[in-house]
Amino acid sequence: MEFKKGKIKGVKINKLQKYNDARGFLIENFRIDELPDKIKPEMSYISFTNPGISRGPHEHEHQTDVFSFVGPGDFSLKLWDNRKNSDTYNYHMEIIAGESNPVTVVIPPGVIHGYKNTSKEKMGMVLNFPDKLYKGWGKKEEVDEVRHEEDADSKFHL
Repeated sequence: MEFKKGKIKGVKINKLQKYNDARGFLIENFRIDELPDKIKPEMSYISFTNPGISRGPHEHEHQTDVFSFVGPGDFSLKLWDNRKNSDTYNYHMEIIAGESNPVTVVIPPGVIHGYKNTSKEKMGMVLNFPDKLYKGWGKKEEVDEVRHEEDADSKFHL
């Protein structure tokens, strides 16, 4: 199956404003009044990725990810709309996100996503504010994730 390049329905990219002063800088990662209706983050985590290393691609059946890429480091973020009932089914997007382009990206369920740290020497930092708890309340549920990176025949490549 060939994917078309274009915007994906439900994916929202917010350019972030960096406020600099003598102490350093501040960035608002997200504001509830700028998120899509009904998206309410339930947890938060930070990941650091080594230069040249990828995470994903994978997708969620129920979870919406709210990723903030603010630096250090830059990432190539790739998304594929794999939702058969979507107006943008078979669409693909790629953006550079991070230190050179600070953004928060809302990724709905069924949109396959993954990112690669394209920095030469810097570890890249990503914050996530998903709307579901990892493994559910008390970590007693199955993980809501389909990992395409573990499939040798996957058509989704970073």
